[in-house]
Amino acid sequence: MNILVQKNYDDLSKKCAELIKAQIAAKSDSVLGLATGSTPLGTYKELIRMNHAGELDFSRAIAFNLDEYFPIKKSSDQSYHYYMRENLFKHVNFAQTFIPDGEAPDAAKECAAYDEKIAAQGGIDLQILGIGNNGHIGFNEPDDKFTSATNHTLLDESTIKANARFFASESEVPRHSLTMGIGTIFRAKKIILLASGAGKADAIFKATRGPITPQMPASVLQLHPDVTIIADEDAAKLIQ
Repeated sequence: MNILVQKNYDDLSKKCAELIKAQIAAKSDSVLGLATGSTPLGTYKELIRMNHAGELDFSRAIAFNLDEYFPIKKSSDQSYHYYMRENLFKHVNFAQTFIPDGEAPDAAKECAAYDEKIAAQGGIDLQILGIGNNGHIGFNEPDDKFTSATNHTLLDESTIKANARFFASESEVPRHSLTMGIGTIFRAKKIILLASGAGKADAIFKATRGPITPQMPASVLQLHPDVTIIADEDAAKLIQ
């Protein structure tokens, strides 16, 4: 596990974008796993800048999103379809993009089909992750066991409260999601986890220095052969 501590959020975002650029330079048809939330926004802005400046070409690259609320309409401005479209996909030239379908009539079938699509592309080359205050990655919440495949999951109350800032009220936050499972994430060849702010310091400490346990889902990354954590000084303050 490689831990890169950056001075601030802007430096974190630029470092992550540089590593994604290096991945595309090495393999133009890379399969990228992408995350949502507030932390990756700076990275996506930098990727857009690079693309528009002619420094980065996504025309052969494929993107798979980590998760989506369920149920939710793709047209909803709180959906991750909307988030990814507005913050990245409509600005750059990905060959293909995939996001779990929050309108799917059968959640289990949608999850199985999503893993099949990932496998059909040869798996994920580089997976970008955020981390929740409770240690979740994707929407894999603390549990008694690690999840394997993409799954339909119930959101933890702490996640609902944390995500309420994106909605008009906490009651509007969906209680379920479709998310890549820990097994799906773990099969990525490379993983980058981003963490910004003092609120993530405890989760980063437990994920990197604590025991490997499904009660701290991100701790499983200690076992992955190629993980880079990019954290700003506030998020890394307990591990420096």
